[in-house]
Amino acid sequence: MSNWLEELEARLDQQLEGFLRTNPQQEELLRGQAARDRQRQLLAERVRLRQQAEEQRKQLLKLAEEIRQWQGRISRARTAGAGELAGRAEAHVAGLMDQGRQRWQALTDLGQRFASVEQELAELTSQRSSGPAATPDLEADWARFEAQQELQELKRRHQR
Repeated sequence: MSNWLEELEARLDQQLEGFLRTNPQQEELLRGQAARDRQRQLLAERVRLRQQAEEQRKQLLKLAEEIRQWQGRISRARTAGAGELAGRAEAHVAGLMDQGRQRWQALTDLGQRFASVEQELAELTSQRSSGPAATPDLEADWARFEAQQELQELKRRHQR
């Protein structure tokens, strides 16, 4: 059964290639549609990455606040002479700090993936800019502009 499907797929691929060779305008339309589909996928991925980065940022802020609270508790325990309790609290803070480092790394990874998506979007835009349609190019340029603005905003937030 597998061979039959493979033969059918190969035959269909050959017919499609033959059709596209004899109809180059259809091939161009097919490429354009594939590029538009990929651009839509990348735009959706960009939104998803942006949402994930925002969630990571919120979690980091929450974690930072929790660390501050525990550091205050450590200080109070030391002042009150509760060294054993302070030691346990310090171990807890160390664990929270590890979580923070992991979240920073995750945020860095998201930034790299975001940059990769942006690069691919820019490449698609430059490939499509040689085409005749102006409106899709304007949309792609606008999408790239918005992405750059959002990336700058994320960087600004994380530098605080």
